[in-house]
Amino acid sequence: MPRMISDRLAAMLVKQIASELNAHMNYYGIAIWFRRNSLDRWAKLFMNQSVEEAQHAAKIMRFLDDNGVDYDLPAIGPATTAYTDAAACVAAAAASEAKVSGEFRAMAQAASEANDATGLQFLQWFIEEQVEEETKMEKLADLVASGINLFQAEPLLDAFEEE
Repeated sequence: MPRMISDRLAAMLVKQIASELNAHMNYYGIAIWFRRNSLDRWAKLFMNQSVEEAQHAAKIMRFLDDNGVDYDLPAIGPATTAYTDAAACVAAAAASEAKVSGEFRAMAQAASEANDATGLQFLQWFIEEQVEEETKMEKLADLVASGINLFQAEPLLDAFEEE
């Protein structure tokens, strides 16, 4: 099958698989911290985020497969469960989302420079998704910073799942 995407974008997407799977593990680590602190609804929110990141990796793998790219799965690193407080958890999640957003913008730039319309079309979904993810983390940070009791805030978390 002829490849429909640029070699540079293909290589960047393979690296992105690791980034998405690292985010997947990092969200698991955050969920574990919340669960250990009896904040089960917070843990559920971050477990759901973890699943979403794994789905993003799978979406990239399907795209690479559909475009005839031969690749090995990249290694991923360990994820911490040692956070000082909820604010540190949310800050780590926000930093992760900002990093991923930057990676997708760089891929879009590479695809644009290569006149890679197929790649640009694929990346558009992720770029829109990252706007939503960064906004969600900003709102969670605001909620934690408000000083609300985290147990009392749990019913408010349903709204974050719907965004």
